[in-house]
Amino acid sequence: MSQHILTAVAWPYANGPRHIGHVSGFGVPSDIFSRYQRMAGNKVLMVSGTDEHGTPIQVQADKEGVTARELADRYNRVIAEDLTGLGLSYDLFTRTTTRNHYAVTQEIFKGLHDNGYIFPKTTMGAISPSTGRTLPDRYIEGTCPLCGYDGARGDQCDNCGNQLDPIQLVNPVSRINGETPVFVETEHFMLDLPAFAEVLGTYLRSKQGEWRPNVLKFALNLLGDLKPRAISRDLDWGVPIPLDGWSDQANKRLYVWFDAVIGYLSASIEWARRSGDPDAWRQWWQNPDARGYYFMGKDNIVFHAEIWPAMLFGYNGQGDKGGRPGALGALDVPSEVVSSEFLTMEGRKFSSSRQVVIYVRDFLARYDADALRYYIAVAGPENQDTDFTWQEFVNRNNGELVAAWGNLVNRSISMAAKNFGAIPEAGDLSDADRALLERSRGAFAPVGAELGRSRFKNAITEAFDVVRDANRYLAEQEPWKLKGDPERQKSILHVALQVVDDAKTMLTPFLPGSSNKVHAMLGGEGVWSGMPEIHEVDEDGGAAYPVITGDYDGAARWEHRPIKPGTPLAPPVPLFKKLDPKVVDEELARLEG
Repeated sequence: MSQHILTAVAWPYANGPRHIGHVSGFGVPSDIFSRYQRMAGNKVLMVSGTDEHGTPIQVQADKEGVTARELADRYNRVIAEDLTGLGLSYDLFTRTTTRNHYAVTQEIFKGLHDNGYIFPKTTMGAISPSTGRTLPDRYIEGTCPLCGYDGARGDQCDNCGNQLDPIQLVNPVSRINGETPVFVETEHFMLDLPAFAEVLGTYLRSKQGEWRPNVLKFALNLLGDLKPRAISRDLDWGVPIPLDGWSDQANKRLYVWFDAVIGYLSASIEWARRSGDPDAWRQWWQNPDARGYYFMGKDNIVFHAEIWPAMLFGYNGQGDKGGRPGALGALDVPSEVVSSEFLTMEGRKFSSSRQVVIYVRDFLARYDADALRYYIAVAGPENQDTDFTWQEFVNRNNGELVAAWGNLVNRSISMAAKNFGAIPEAGDLSDADRALLERSRGAFAPVGAELGRSRFKNAITEAFDVVRDANRYLAEQEPWKLKGDPERQKSILHVALQVVDDAKTMLTPFLPGSSNKVHAMLGGEGVWSGMPEIHEVDEDGGAAYPVITGDYDGAARWEHRPIKPGTPLAPPVPLFKKLDPKVVDEELARLEG
């Protein structure tokens, strides 16, 4: 039975281009998952956009001598182009500076406020003494007062997991310029997180055995230390506070983290309006049979496993203070938070400021998108921190994509095209033939099960085992030596091409671009797996901006399909580019330069 699947993808920050560490956590895994779910017959809504508010945007804009809006406009387009280049199949990738997003954010605020879960409080805010601007909690670092960890952030300590306020840090400093912040009294709105301790506890404990253990353990550990959390800041760049006496204050805005998580909902609403059915979003947000999966890196677990569910519970009127749903109606909380660990590079943490970085744009200018997607799937930070090295990238590209999968495709199709011009018909099958066909057909269930559980490494490993079995089969059967026995040669090549077709299907979520090429090489017609496109849109005649969208209703289905004898075959072209080993030294030199 078809199911509605929401794929909610972390919003990349629009203060610069994204690097491969970013897309290994939120981008590629979410697309693999979404492509599989579509192939399995489910109705997927994959949404995200650029996160464009807050102090970091303003800081970068000051550095570049432009306005915050000009900076956001530029990097919104750069990021959209990069994610499209990676083949990420967003139904809508938008931005947080739309009128639609402002309206939805303000509605969630009002619903929480009306139900008593938001209240004003005078607090001590951190100010940059050189600029007079508010310093976001995450832009202040110091020593954790609880565990002594040197490098705790102003909102939480990654070592002990406890929530913090910047003023609690020992020897706090600004990450922007190293100066010591000044703390002054300021009035802000607070989200009453303690009012959700009971409902959050029940919610999280119900996910035992479903969520990745690292995500659930982290979230459960925070339950005992929930504190009211500020959701406004002294800024002039962000969503205005929708209350009398506050909305006209030029230096008071909703905190960027509060409006960013609401983006999943606002993007869904924008997608529905652009689809021609303004209420279509409700099938993914107010449907007991729908499932919502949220993809991000581990540094965002607290926002998606606790704060966003708390906001939704509060809007629904489900916290300790009760209440009733706001104007949008009751909204579904996340079904699963799929968090990846961190990707490092050549043993070092990614850092744009220190040039320890590989930007997506630069990578795609030199290498195949599917080569990066494959690396992330098979060697990425799915459940533990992992290290990207150029040597391993070259080894996997040449040894697995080129020598295993590319070689199987090339020699199977080229031999059949050269000798028969079309997919040959099989005659009597041997035990070895039947064993390989059964192995290939039987892999759909376990590979699909792993994909459905977001266990991408297990899934692609199982799919590539089929590829290796097929290569072993060809090596043992030696069809190139059977010119004197064309009937047997036909059977072997038919079996090989059937497995190529099966493997192409199983690898489509991971390698959509190259799978489309294999589909065409096998004589397939029409679109196999749809690819994303950038469209220019506007809001009622306002300024145009790019969004990612696409038609993903191709022929790809998660099933074995018998190939059709007689389908014409053309000589294949190389599926992947073999990399010169010198690439490793060149890239390391570029990194050090």
